Amino acid sequence: MRRCIFFFSSLIMLLVFVSFSGLSLDTTVPRTLKVDEPTEVLFPKNKTVLAPAMVTPPFLGSTFHGFKEALAFKESSGNYFATNTLGYLGKYQFGINTLELMGVYNSSVFLNDPKLQEKAFETNIARNKWIMRRDIKKYVGTSIKGVEITESGMLAAAHLAGPGNVMKYLRSYGKINFKDAYGSTIVNYLRKFSGYDISLVMPRRNPKV
Repeated sequence: MRRCIFFFSSLIMLLVFVSFSGLSLDTTVPRTLKVDEPTEVLFPKNKTVLAPAMVTPPFLGSTFHGFKEALAFKESSGNYFATNTLGYLGKYQFGINTLELMGVYNSSVFLNDPKLQEKAFETNIARNKWIMRRDIKKYVGTSIKGVEITESGMLAAAHLAGPGNVMKYLRSYGKINFKDAYGSTIVNYLRKFSGYDISLVMPRRNPKV
């Protein structure tokens, strides 16, 4: 008799468990755990990134994104927090004088704000496009000393040497060149960064970040 009671009790408990296991319970996520929009990753300040001995830039095609990442790799290996021996800052190695032209006056804030650095890069491309607009129209598609002149090459060279020096190089047909403290020249950048599509960024007169 006891065995029968035990058996029926176990059976009832099993049926109750199976019945409740099929129910869906509504749950409420606490407000503090909800995510309403994409969150940004906060990079650690004063971070030093050491590049491996053998490393290649990411290949992102000939798009504007590919252009800026290739240029960033050349400038700083893509390190937002890099400062070189001459005081140039960030992923794209901006000088403070250029940043001030775009409305950025605090080098510390700039160095620790990746989003601001990306905005500054696009703003500077728009600015240089405006300054060199006539030379872009005149020289793109020509060749100087065996190097084909492209819009992206000109803009990369302007990032290195300034638009004024690039225009001097073009108008002198390569006789007036520029070399920075590390040995990079206008012709290096014209060749290395040719053929990218920069149409995404429109020329703007005196743009600000």
